[in-house]
Amino acid sequence: MTDYTGDVEPGGPTHVRTLEHLVIRKVAVSEMSNNAYLLTCRESGEQLLVDAADDAARLTSLVREGTGSLEHLVTTHQHRDHVRALAEMVDAFHPRTYAGADDADALPVRPDVRLAQGDLVTVGRCRLDVIHLRGHTPGSVALAYDDPAGHTHLFTGDSLFPGGVGNTTNPGQSFASLIADVSDRVFDVYDDATWVYPGHGGDTVLGAERPHLTEWRDRGW
Repeated sequence: MTDYTGDVEPGGPTHVRTLEHLVIRKVAVSEMSNNAYLLTCRESGEQLLVDAADDAARLTSLVREGTGSLEHLVTTHQHRDHVRALAEMVDAFHPRTYAGADDADALPVRPDVRLAQGDLVTVGRCRLDVIHLRGHTPGSVALAYDDPAGHTHLFTGDSLFPGGVGNTTNPGQSFASLIADVSDRVFDVYDDATWVYPGHGGDTVLGAERPHLTEWRDRGW
């Protein structure tokens, strides 16, 4: 597909977005409609998968829609619906694996790299900034790619969606921490054109969400 919308569904086609240096492919898998993203450096052919959520066969076909290799795999957070195909994808492609330091020990495959705020993940010539967003899980991370020919592209896992931040109603979660980090580390850093790719559902831009920050704080979710 050449006309990217970000509206994907399990069993449906891949949506593809081509930037100057990076190709972004988005699919949905599982009964929970988890999003998975394949990032391909156009110069080197290196690839990174964001969240091996489920359906290793579909994710394998996604990798093959790109260059066929998988050098990097980032898990945005520890929840089971985002890691069900992690072990299979690691066994099949042997990528370098990454996850937030505070979630690392809860994963079915311990990551090679434990990520912290301010780290970088490099895919060929493309650099992704790591943002630690505490609250949905202790070690949730987002990835930000600053397109030199456009705007920032932000992969947020379950920490930020159209209409609000991720769930914080279960034990061990913290709305106060998550809204603080999303405010300070996302909205205060990136402009309104920043495109948000969440862990479930459709995409958004920060400009559409920024006017509602006070509403989110007041309602507490």
